[in-house]
This record gives sequence, structure tokens and C-alpha cells, in this order.
Amino acid sequence: MKYLIKRAQKRDDQAFLELMEIEKQDMYKVARSYLRSPEDIADAIQETIVTCYEKIDGLKEPKYFKTWLIRILINKCNDILRMEKKESLQEVFPEQGDMCMAYQECEFEDLMKELDEKYRIILLLYYAEGFKIREIAQILELEENTVKTRLVRGRRQFEKIYKLEPVSSRR
Repeated sequence: MKYLIKRAQKRDDQAFLELMEIEKQDMYKVARSYLRSPEDIADAIQETIVTCYEKIDGLKEPKYFKTWLIRILINKCNDILRMEKKESLQEVFPEQGDMCMAYQECEFEDLMKELDEKYRIILLLYYAEGFKIREIAQILELEENTVKTRLVRGRRQFEKIYKLEPVSSRR
């Protein structure tokens, strides 16, 4: 992977395409945790790829490529969310089950949607993407202790939701 990154930094388009192919599933998962509509998810990923392509030569440490890429994606997702807030004063509710491939997947997605966003993204990055606490702190520009606290609280909140306990009863 390091070799691909170095080639992409030298403007090797094929190496860049291979990198994006490797990372596309992870990018989708992260974007999906922030955004609801498939169009917004696609836009965030597309804008991330363009930005990454334009600025990859500025990446100092190839070992932090994925952290850098996910940080760009999160910023793009936040940009889209800000634009939606400006464009619409009323909340739009997506149709239930729109993206579900199987019932269990739908149930899990519904549980994740119930979590506060600050916990959801940390749980996703930690468990689904396999990032370390230090890396999550860098991606989200938070202190490591904040990430640890949110990870613990996110687990508790997820457990309460899963067990059908009211979330408001947390301490």
C-alpha cells in the first residue's frame, strides 16, 4: 500500500485508482454514518476523491494516508450537512428500509442512527474501520481522552438502545 501511495504522489493515475478502489468500501461506511441520502453519500465520496487527487503530493507520511483520506471525507460530509441546513428549514425524513440489504443490516443501521452523532462516528471508526484511539483523535481533531470517553459512552448508549432501555435514563 505504501508503494501505491508513493506512486500516486508522483501523479501515477493507475496507482491512485487502485488506492481509491481499496478504500472505497471504508469511505462509503464513514459517509453513510454521517449522511442519509445515497446522492449525498456519492457526492461526499466523489468530492473526497477529487480533493485527495489534487492534494496527495502534500501528504508527508504515507502511513497516515487512510487517516488523511477519512479526515477529508468527514469534512466533505460536514460541508454537505451544513449546506442542507442552510437550504432547508424543515427536517426531511428518509424512507425506512431504503438501503437495507437484509433485515439484520437494517436493524443495525437503525440502532446506529439512534446514537448521538458524536458517539456513532467514533464507534464506526473504532469497530468497523479498525482505527486506533490515537488515529481517531487525529481524524476528528479531538483529544485522545475525549475519544476514549465517547467510546465508553457510545458503547453504553448502544447497549441501552439495543436492550430497548430509554436513552434518557443514562447518567
